[in-house]
Amino acid sequence: MLSIHLETCDGEGYALPVLIRWELEYTGGVPCDSMRAVCPYDAGMAEVLPKATRFAACQDGQIMLRGVVDAYEVSLSRQGLLATIEGRGMAALLLDNESEALTYERALLSEVLKNHVMPYGIEVDRQNDVSGGRYAVASGSSQWKALQGFTRRFGGFDPYFTPEGTLTAGPLWGSGKTLEIEESTPLLSLCKREQRYGVISEVLIQDKVQGVSHPVVNQPFVKAGGQRRHVLYMPRSTAEDRRYTGEYQISQSALEQLEIELELPGSFAAMPGDRVALALGGLHLSGQYEVVRSRSRMDGDGERTELTAGRR
Repeated sequence: MLSIHLETCDGEGYALPVLIRWELEYTGGVPCDSMRAVCPYDAGMAEVLPKATRFAACQDGQIMLRGVVDAYEVSLSRQGLLATIEGRGMAALLLDNESEALTYERALLSEVLKNHVMPYGIEVDRQNDVSGGRYAVASGSSQWKALQGFTRRFGGFDPYFTPEGTLTAGPLWGSGKTLEIEESTPLLSLCKREQRYGVISEVLIQDKVQGVSHPVVNQPFVKAGGQRRHVLYMPRSTAEDRRYTGEYQISQSALEQLEIELELPGSFAAMPGDRVALALGGLHLSGQYEVVRSRSRMDGDGERTELTAGRR
């Protein structure tokens, strides 16, 4: 059974009553993970809810999501007085805060973390050794964009937050879990979606300082008749920067080209980074897919998990 524990701005803790319905969504990136929970309202909440700043959603002693309380509401319905609490994962602190203009001449990931992450009390549990050349952060950029822009350009990955609320400054790793989906699996629904919109066929990287243009081509998509070119300006870039950045843009654009949406009974069937192995001959679906989004919910129809998985 899922439970929600709140923490107030003055350090007090409060456990919500038994939940009537709840929803936890995991994205592995941005928009960040989110929580929504509904429970009976009691008089003790009158002082707690206005001061609630943090939450932890727990099940069987395990933290399923820790984050920031965004909003609450109290409503009267046929079920009586109800309280609704909404929040986001700890990535919200980096999304909601902006950076001053900064320029790094020889940027290091450790320095970027120190300036854009550490001031918000966020813990880093894994950090890749990433360094690069000149890197500029525009005034008013979110702290998340400052961090993500650096890791994408010089490391080729997006950082992410664990459900426990710590930042991983490295590529997304799943639990190593593979969810087997066969003909006998009790699926509630399944949908296969394939789209061409948004997939990039070519990235033309231009360095006006050096007067160099470098095309990076998505050959499989071009052979399939795709045509969608992006132009990216990178001052003072190296040949490796241009190739790596172009390949990253293309690979990111292709993430949603093929998606499988599944709904299963029960909660927390899989998380972003986990694998789904399909063996559904009747639907002509087979192979390995990676979970990119996961939503677990409970309401009057019981608990269920909605997964979105794609090729990687």
